[in-house]
Amino acid sequence: MRILVMGGTWFLGKQVVKQALARGWDVSTFNRGRSGRDVQGAEVFHGDRTVCEDLARLAASGPWDAVVDTSSSEMPPRDVLHAVRALRESSRRWVHVSTVSVYDGWPHHPLTEASSVLECPPDADETFGYTGPDGSPTEYGFQKAGAESAVTEAFGDQSVLLRPGVILGPEEYVGRLPWWLNRTAKGGRFLAPAPHSRRIQPVDVRDVASFALDQAAAATSGPFNVTHPEGITFRDFLEACLSTTQGAGRPVWADPDFLVQQDVKQWTELPLWRTHEGAWAVDPGHAVKAGLRCRPVADTVADTWAWLQSDGRPVHHPRWAEHGIDPDKEAKILAVLL
Repeated sequence: MRILVMGGTWFLGKQVVKQALARGWDVSTFNRGRSGRDVQGAEVFHGDRTVCEDLARLAASGPWDAVVDTSSSEMPPRDVLHAVRALRESSRRWVHVSTVSVYDGWPHHPLTEASSVLECPPDADETFGYTGPDGSPTEYGFQKAGAESAVTEAFGDQSVLLRPGVILGPEEYVGRLPWWLNRTAKGGRFLAPAPHSRRIQPVDVRDVASFALDQAAAATSGPFNVTHPEGITFRDFLEACLSTTQGAGRPVWADPDFLVQQDVKQWTELPLWRTHEGAWAVDPGHAVKAGLRCRPVADTVADTWAWLQSDGRPVHHPRWAEHGIDPDKEAKILAVLL
């Protein structure tokens, strides 16, 4: 099996490369060489996927049995379209990492792969779409929906669309789980979003990588929701963080309406917290039937802390700074809850 990984130097892309090499596959990577380090053992091609000449040189190095694209999250659909068209003749399949944000019902309603998707043309530029007044739909969701259209236009029934929600694990660059780990390790009273029984569905980066490779070698096609089938309650999640870090913190559970009144930003200031009904109601049953296996979220928590304690440093990304509530703001809110 010979595969091409678009990206391949950090977080999900790096895991895809490492696991493919462990399977004995012949792995090529294509990236700009600016973020992270190339994985030893992979055949490395450096270039810019938005440059036609670079794509043409890459295509000439094929063929590949499959492409796994982990690097298009911040690209407009037209750039994805250029890439899939350039590589169509040199690649048999395309596994595309998308997002649950492509659904026009997310995060308000429970979702399956049959749920309607936002409409965006495959050749749209970065100006297409909008973000609704309540934060949904998002411009990002429109752009990713257009990218999916680009992939399916070029690869048809040889295209696989992976739609994860939140991906956590070692080398995370967004900073959601690292923030909770550091906060619980700090100790003292800390703000926690009620209800504590609310289940969340974060999926481990290593499990997403494994499923992506399984699909690269399979004969399946179409979309798969890649979320944790069992999930974990927020209470168990925070208890796992406390147990793992041996922190002496104590969660103070706050009603969602109260947090909103205190202008606590959902999804970022208290990472993974969102009040919308469908935020954590994304059905992964189709993916589970196709072989998705997810380790317990508590294991992801423990392994991420081990990585941080071993001087784990993610690739620098501006989204890291978006996550976590300011300590002074948290202290003022906790004082109200006394």
